[in-house]
Amino acid sequence: PAQAEAEAEAEGWPHAAMPPAAAFGAVAAPSYRGPGNNDTRPNKALPILLWWSGSLFPHFPGDTERIDCARGSCLATRSRRAARSRRTKALIFYGTDFRAYEAPLPRLPHQTWALFHEESPMNNYVLSHSPGIGLFNYTATFRRESDYPLTLQWLPDAGYLRRPPVPLAEKDAWRRQGYAPVLYMQSHCDVPSDRDRYVRELMKYIQVDSYGKCLHNRELPSERLTDTSTATTEDSEFMTFVGRYKFHLALENAICNDYMTEKLWRPMHLGAVPVYRGSPVVRDWMPNNLSIILIDDFDSPQELAKYLDFLDKNGEEYLKYLEYKKPGGIKNQFLLKSLERREWGVNDMTLPNYLNGFECFVCDRENTRVKEEQDHRKSPKKFPPPKPQIAQFKHMGCPVPTPGFGSVEDIPGGDSWKEMWLQDYWQSLDQGEALTAMIHHNESHQGRFWDYMHEIFLKRTRHH
Repeated sequence: PAQAEAEAEAEGWPHAAMPPAAAFGAVAAPSYRGPGNNDTRPNKALPILLWWSGSLFPHFPGDTERIDCARGSCLATRSRRAARSRRTKALIFYGTDFRAYEAPLPRLPHQTWALFHEESPMNNYVLSHSPGIGLFNYTATFRRESDYPLTLQWLPDAGYLRRPPVPLAEKDAWRRQGYAPVLYMQSHCDVPSDRDRYVRELMKYIQVDSYGKCLHNRELPSERLTDTSTATTEDSEFMTFVGRYKFHLALENAICNDYMTEKLWRPMHLGAVPVYRGSPVVRDWMPNNLSIILIDDFDSPQELAKYLDFLDKNGEEYLKYLEYKKPGGIKNQFLLKSLERREWGVNDMTLPNYLNGFECFVCDRENTRVKEEQDHRKSPKKFPPPKPQIAQFKHMGCPVPTPGFGSVEDIPGGDSWKEMWLQDYWQSLDQGEALTAMIHHNESHQGRFWDYMHEIFLKRTRHH
């Protein structure tokens, strides 16, 4: 690391005093070395990967590190002074921080762009449209179709699902104390999936205990449980409390294929059957055919309430949803093989975290590209130039937000969801188109972004 920093200084990049990247479980080690290789090149001969979103830099404590990956080595840095260097071959962006109007311009032809985005599509709808995702060459997203999929990032392993549930007798005793069959615990209320609108309607037909800020109707039994950190650290008292409920309303904040979070996996871990709305293809990942209840399988909240009431009163039928917890109960080979195949770990210090993994993925791709370019320059007839890799819509593409209950036409004007999320989704399409046009015109001044946005707006208005 010291040598890498010295060479970075020689390149003219200062060693800035920046906080270590504690985000996403970045390991507090001198540097992630990777699996090792036989790359004998000195640091000054290596391709450079620039983490444009510097807060994610998965190393500690320096600003520049040598990484030794499967196919070769690279220098990884978060110093933006490296942005114009010929050696800087890839820029790595974090999707939540990526803003079309702040993108580095002009885009240099020798550099690829890599996207890391495991968070909700609501954090940046630019990436859900073809012009936005098509700005990138490599992707690591929650979609299984991305180059480096992060789909099961909230599921540590199959054992997490096998944790024994609270016994049914204890759940029934909990019910007799006046607790509802259904739990809702949400404090982020205005979201694209419009989940509160659905839950509000469901509450007309079945008792729901809601402890968060959204649709709040009941207080948590102890002061400790109200602490947010208690919930996020999977505190045992909190987990036991949640596990006593028969059903857990598990509604993601946005709808997109393969976007599944702890809202799904944690209730499954605890044996509180998830009543789920989120990824439309969630069944692909379920441990067996009967482990969650899908809201979209029911014609109305009233129909869903009837079914939950039936299961609440029929213990034998209810327990069928917890069969996957028994030995051999996880039947889904696709799920088991996906967990086995992924090279990164969740809370597992014996494996790289997914930031280090994606960094090495980009490093290996860039070393291959550099080699293909060199071969092409030496013998253009014998070796074709490397084919450019462009991210596809399916690497992220998420649908337009729809109301949690009812249709858009039914929702009155002035409704905060309607004004916020529909506008955000379609304006994001314009932003992706504007940045794409700027790159094609080799623009170097970010300030012109809003001129491009205005032109797109006028063109669209004329078209309509």
